This record gives sequence, C-alpha cells and structure tokens, in this order.
Amino acid sequence: MTERQLREPTRLVLTALADAPRHGYAIIQEVLAISGGRTRLSTGTLYTALDRLLQEGLVGIESEEVVGGRLRRTFTLTEQGQDLLREEARRLRLAVAEAERRLAEGERRPAARLRPNGARA
Repeated sequence: MTERQLREPTRLVLTALADAPRHGYAIIQEVLAISGGRTRLSTGTLYTALDRLLQEGLVGIESEEVVGGRLRRTFTLTEQGQDLLREEARRLRLAVAEAERRLAEGERRPAARLRPNGARA
C-alpha cells in the first residue's frame, strides 16, 4: 500500500463506514460522534468526498432506495478502503508512539528555562 496520509474528513468518513454500511445522514452523524463533535460535515462536503472515494474504489454503494421521493444510497467500505484505513491507523499509532517516547524522554531531563525573547537562560 502506498504511504498516503489521509486528510481528517476522509479518515473520518472511512472510519464511519468501517463497522457498517451507512447512508449520507448517518455518515454525517457518525463523523460528528467519532470526532467528539469537532467535525461537522456539510452534505456538499460529504457527497463530494463520497464521489471521490467511489472513483478511487475506497467505498462502494451497498444499496439504493427511494425514500420520500429521494434517492438514498447506502455506502460501504471496500476491501481497498479497509486496507487504506488500516494503514492510516498504523501510521497514526507510530506517530503517537514517537511523540509519547519523546515526551517521556523530555520528562527525564530538566526543562529548559527560556528568557522572554526565547533564548535559553
């Protein structure tokens, strides 16, 4: 798999589809829950992302039905999408582990005191 860093909205959409197929509104609600309320996708942003993810083969259409006179598509994560999300999760775990390692290392050293201009004291 190519080393590809996902933008947060893309990662959140793929994550929202990782455990179950969902239609657009349900994806928006899942992204809101997953992000702890930090990320609110507009319908335009979501469907632009879904169109791109469909073209890239990362998501597929599970089903289509007409509800209230409107077409409702249910999207699912493809095997390629699962692989990419797994790789992204691995990349993030490694980045967090490195940050934690460096923080722990820094805690063992006395903190540098800085002067107001940023120079070391």
